[in-house]
Amino acid sequence: MEVKTKRSFPFDEDFATHNQVKKFKIHNQIPSTINSMSEYNFIKESKVQSSGTLKRISLADKMIPMNIEAYVGQKHIIGPNTILNYLLEKGEIPSMIFWGPPGCGKTSLANIIACLSRKLTSNNVYIVNLSAASSGVKSIKDAVTAAKEKSKFGCKTIVFMDEIHCFNKLQQDIFLPHVETGTFTLIGCTTENPFYSLNPALLSRCRMFMLNKLTECNVTEIVYKALDYMNGKMLDIQEKEQTNSREWIKFHSNTKLKYHVDNNIIQWLVGACDGDARVALNALELAMLARQADGSRISHNNITITLEDIKEGLIKTHMLSEKETNQSHHIYSALHKSIRAGKANASLYWLARIMAAKEDPVNIARRLVRISSEDIGLADPDALGVAVHTMHGCQMIGMPECDVLLGQCTVYLAKAPKSRSIYNALRTAEKMILECEGPQPAVPLHMRCNSNTKL
Repeated sequence: MEVKTKRSFPFDEDFATHNQVKKFKIHNQIPSTINSMSEYNFIKESKVQSSGTLKRISLADKMIPMNIEAYVGQKHIIGPNTILNYLLEKGEIPSMIFWGPPGCGKTSLANIIACLSRKLTSNNVYIVNLSAASSGVKSIKDAVTAAKEKSKFGCKTIVFMDEIHCFNKLQQDIFLPHVETGTFTLIGCTTENPFYSLNPALLSRCRMFMLNKLTECNVTEIVYKALDYMNGKMLDIQEKEQTNSREWIKFHSNTKLKYHVDNNIIQWLVGACDGDARVALNALELAMLARQADGSRISHNNITITLEDIKEGLIKTHMLSEKETNQSHHIYSALHKSIRAGKANASLYWLARIMAAKEDPVNIARRLVRISSEDIGLADPDALGVAVHTMHGCQMIGMPECDVLLGQCTVYLAKAPKSRSIYNALRTAEKMILECEGPQPAVPLHMRCNSNTKL
């Protein structure tokens, strides 16, 4: 019989009081597998304490690595024999853009570079952490002024700009002269396609690295590191049942709570987060906090995290949001290709995905109008009318009532006969015009307008 395992670990009840935060820092309860807490977190924590206000640091922030050895995934960028690894070993950090999906390690990689720079320069580097979502041009100008002052003393400046795509292309122009002259080194992170969202002049001055979505193995490793960070260890349920109650209570009785998480639940969470490590850590932490808040569920400082707790935490931290991202374009493409292939069920699935992302139903209908002419065309001329009427219906009644209109039109187009003759003929005509050598042929006399018959 297969023996199930649970993972038990204490959830540090830090950040409850100012003294407990100090105690957390002094004892530094960090396992050897994670060399030390991220420097970014210590800076953030010190600012919170100095300001006299208390701010809780999330588990995801605690797990930001500080060195390459603790970094998980993206071996094609930071692994051995890679360009970035060679540059970091030599201490030469160029301006660069990290492009990848959420939770793949962009901020963590930037944090590692910042910490490594301080180590190589004996802390003689000035690091500015900004987010384009909450910063403006003034923040950049202030960073430039500070960088010029620091350079007088031989101090280099690194500007880390998160969500750099939130700056419009005019705002991005402020980086150009300073990146080119070396006033500071720019490290930008973006989830959007930089070839569309960033200024081409800025891209030409930066080295771009594309980060992939984390694999399930990568996310599993990160989650297990988080559990190890919380002093967790694997416990055999069968062994627990064979142990008498007094020994069990003695083993677990201390001032900190211990959370029991079934290993199968962890694997479910890893699969559900879809490569986003931050989502996995936030969902796990939220489940712990919810259980901790419910004092009736605490028995001898032990709390069992169930699958329902994880699902609830995942719903609250990871609502489906694919609107206005590259993922949105991919799903529209999947809908188009499913209709073209005549797969009605698959088409309805991708339609539901688009509607779940809160897309404008009129935009969806416009895509269906295009499909009706491009892929069906003369094989069923009524398809264009159905799609146009669907778009008008969506304009009149809106969501959520117009969802069935979109579904009906989608199934109609998927089941309709297909013909791309109009589309192909139009592309052929366009190709002839583009490939024409010399001037375009004149309009024949018998085809000209009657009011203008000059030779």
